[in-house]
Amino acid sequence: MHSKKIPESTISRLFVYLRELTELEKVNIRTISSAELGERVNLSDAQLRKDLGYFGQFGTSGAGYNVSELKSTLEKILGKDKPWNVAVVGAGSLGSALMRYPGFENYSLKVVAAFDADPKKIGKHYGDAGVYAIEDLSKVVREKKINIGIITVPAKNAQEVADYMVKAGIECILNFAPSALTVPENVKVKNVDLSRELETLSYFLVNPAHSK
Repeated sequence: MHSKKIPESTISRLFVYLRELTELEKVNIRTISSAELGERVNLSDAQLRKDLGYFGQFGTSGAGYNVSELKSTLEKILGKDKPWNVAVVGAGSLGSALMRYPGFENYSLKVVAAFDADPKKIGKHYGDAGVYAIEDLSKVVREKKINIGIITVPAKNAQEVADYMVKAGIECILNFAPSALTVPENVKVKNVDLSRELETLSYFLVNPAHSK
């Protein structure tokens, strides 16, 4: 789609711009300058223009950006203009909490299935998602058109689960297991190590001046 690789930091900022544009549209603000939008999200207008410049020319000199048009364009760029189906593998405490989380739908995401190796959990429902046997993952992924997989199993099982997901055709994985995964180049993995993220906060507790 794009000839040059887009930095992940740019993609993250696009989501920030989109959220701000959504709020501006709600209060009927029709146009905004790059300087004003940058100020609202605590970024320079030069950074904002650079980020948007990866995807084309936006706005009119002297008139700024049309809020609704830019919002719609960013939704398409970020895949927010259509829903994405999600599967959770590991129906334990964290997995079941994610299945019940209603906020995903605000971001065009819907957990439609969960998988577990424990026979006692198979057949249960959390929110709208039923729990299936891990052996049925490929079949259910095809039937429910699942695009994203979330791994919430112990570290020792994470690679096996990732292999199941890759075999099923899932190309985007969010990994909560504290384990590095080996996947093909076409599969994108985002790692979320909750323990490590919490652990780093202790540094700022004993060094409060550095948190500013």
